[in-house]
Parts: sequence; structure tokens; C-alpha cells
Amino acid sequence: MQKIETMSEIVLTLLGGLVLFLYAVTSLSDVIRSVTSKKPKKWLLRFTKNTFTAILTGTIITILLDSSSVVIIITIVLVNSGLLTFRQAMGIVMGANIGTTISSQIIALDIARYSPLLLIIGMAILLITQKDHFKRYGQLFIYFGMLFFGLFIMENAISPLKQDPVFHEWMLKMNNPITGSITGAVVTLIIQSSSATVGMAILLVKKGAISLMGGIAIMLGAELGTCSDTLLATIRGNRQGIKTGLFHLIFNFTSIVICLLLFLPFVHFVEWISGEIPLEQILANAHFLFNFIGVIVFVWFLPVFEKFLNRVLPDKPMGHFSNTNKIPELEE
Repeated sequence: MQKIETMSEIVLTLLGGLVLFLYAVTSLSDVIRSVTSKKPKKWLLRFTKNTFTAILTGTIITILLDSSSVVIIITIVLVNSGLLTFRQAMGIVMGANIGTTISSQIIALDIARYSPLLLIIGMAILLITQKDHFKRYGQLFIYFGMLFFGLFIMENAISPLKQDPVFHEWMLKMNNPITGSITGAVVTLIIQSSSATVGMAILLVKKGAISLMGGIAIMLGAELGTCSDTLLATIRGNRQGIKTGLFHLIFNFTSIVICLLLFLPFVHFVEWISGEIPLEQILANAHFLFNFIGVIVFVWFLPVFEKFLNRVLPDKPMGHFSNTNKIPELEE
């Protein structure tokens, strides 16, 4: 009976930390968008003249907004309205995949223990200032603090689970690349946040609950699961927008399949290039290298994928599209 109560307490604590993390991630994206106003759209339109600048712009804006999904959805809106071409959108999508890996690097730096300091700074700003513009910066500190405090709570909740034989046996299954990838994809589909899934994988690796191989497998699955919300954004969009969402799926899926086929060499390569650093940082490096190498390889085949998707989904003669088909929450 006591074991059941202890386990339920661990699960509730873990879920509480996860909810706090997810709320902070969602709120951060909203506040950052309000602070930057229309700048992300302007940057996407101004600095995407060629594939290289599109990739670079997608990377930088994703780092600033802390959400690849938001950047890709904004891109789909701009493609639907005819302000961006499909080729430009392909570059932004690839850049967004690189930009999203920065959050993994931050999580792996183990700054969660300092999260109360961010909360205190944010609250102090809110109490001192009366201007809405400065209050948003206070909210930024608070949401960043909540994000890392949520990770801190999950980290502490995971520690006792290492001693549980059922949990240990389940985590051992993550060493199988296919099982780990499917788990990562399903978890991301449920919680709708690849950052949270990768963040949990980093915490599990840090605590020794799963191996580096298991963490990398979960990370690969998270890359597939994150395509769901961008695909939803293409509903009722024109064919250019649909092709952008499909390209995101094809790019991620193909990269994952290739990585699974070369799984052990990839793990050894990440370990070799990372050197003697903590495992959680090696996993964060794996996240970055997976996306960076994928972009380096894919960029040479963009004309092929563009031609393929144009053939599968040729443009309709009628080019007008109602404003009601845009995504309201992204319109400013």
C-alpha cells in the first residue's frame, strides 16, 4: 500500500512539473510574439531571398521565439497568402529544425536549480514597473523561470523511479532504436511539445534512468511527432501551404529513417565529437548534429523534393484565397 502511495506521489509530481513546463513553453511563445510584434513576419519576408538566407533566418527566428512550430506555422500562413514561395518556405523549415535544438543545449546546462532567481527577477519587474511593455519582460523572466522550475520538479520526481524494477525494465526497452523512437513520437503527439519530450529524455539520461542510445532514440521520435501541429496548420490552406507542411514531414521522416539505419555509427560519432562531457550534454549535441547534418544533406536535393511535391500537388488555376483560411491567432 505504501509503495502504491509513493508511486502515485511520484507520478503526480512528475505530471505537475510537466504541466508547468508545457504552460511556460506555450506562454513564452505568446509573450515573445507580443514583444517582437510583427518583426518575425517582416524578417521572414525580408531575409529569405535565397535558400541559404532562408535557412539562416529560420534558425535565428526559431531561437528568438523558442518554438519551431510557431515559426513554421507563420511560414505556412505567409505561403498561403502568396508572400513567400514554396522554395523559400523549405529553407525556413530546415532552419527552424536547427534553431529548436538550442533549447536542448540550455536544458542540458543544468540551470534549472537557478530557476527561482528568474522567478524573483520577473516578479520584481512586474511589481516595480507600470508600463505594459516592460511588464512583458517581467513575464518573460517568470515564464523562463517556470520552464526551468518545471524541469527541476521532473528531475527530482524521476530520481526515485530508478529503483523501481518495472520502470527500469521499461526504460531498458528504449535502447531499441525503433521502440525508443515510437515512444518519443507518441509522447510528443500527446503533449504537443517536442521540447518537453527531448527535455525529459535529457533528464532521464542525466539521472541514469536510460542510456544515451535510449535518449537519442526518443529524440528522433520527438522530431517526427512535432510534425503533427504544422500539418494541422495546413488544413483549409492552399496547395503551397500544404506542400510546406508535407515537406516538413518528409524532411523529418527521411532524416529519422537514415539515422535509424546508421544508428550505432551516429551514436559513436556524437560521442567522439563531444569528448568527455556529461551524457545529457552529449544528447543535446546529438539533437543539434542530427538536425544540422540533415539540413546539410537535404539542401542539395531541395530541387528534387520541390519538383516531386509540385507534381503531386500542382497549383490550381484559381489563385485567390479567403482570409478566413488563415490562422487567426497568428494574425497581428
